[in-house]
Amino acid sequence: MLMNSSEKPAKLYYGPSAFRVLRPGQHVICAVSGDVIPLEELRYWSAVHQEAYASAEIATNRLLGRV
Repeated sequence: MLMNSSEKPAKLYYGPSAFRVLRPGQHVICAVSGDVIPLEELRYWSAVHQEAYASAEIATNRLLGRV
């Protein structure tokens, strides 16, 4: 079955203060928890690791090397 762009994750380039869409989609996947993050709710990511995070707590723990 073919998936439309709303079912496939977007591919993003994460910059220090914004992200750029490289492949359209409606969401990304949290690099730590595996949670689906709708693009309109994406607030936390790492430009260094090129990863998205579902919450501030997850982002902080990842960047401090706790997860």
